[in-house]
Amino acid sequence: MRASRPTGSGMVEARLKSGFWVQAILRQAALGGQSGAVLRRGDADSGGVLVVLRGREGLVVLSQMRTGDGDLAWLRATGAAAVDQAAVDAYLARQIGSDPDIWVVEFDAPDLRPPFEARVL
Repeated sequence: MRASRPTGSGMVEARLKSGFWVQAILRQAALGGQSGAVLRRGDADSGGVLVVLRGREGLVVLSQMRTGDGDLAWLRATGAAAVDQAAVDAYLARQIGSDPDIWVVEFDAPDLRPPFEARVL
């Protein structure tokens, strides 16, 4: 596990290693009948995670973030509307350029909702 840290409520949250967490969300999606794949392996211990959702209307990239209370949440990094593959590729290239430890995971998500428990902002 990653080092524990205080949260907004003063409680200590144990954080999973990135590689383990990615495997868990892939399994969770598979159990729900949705396929997913790792497009890019990042740092197994502490790499950030980007999630590409491939839907009927296009694609969305979700970026991991923390709320003001320290809770995990996801930001629609490519905007509110679905985008095309070229826009996703450009966004991913910029992010990988600034953070070589980042993971990229893609899911088939017809409704553009993540197939794992997620708070999307």
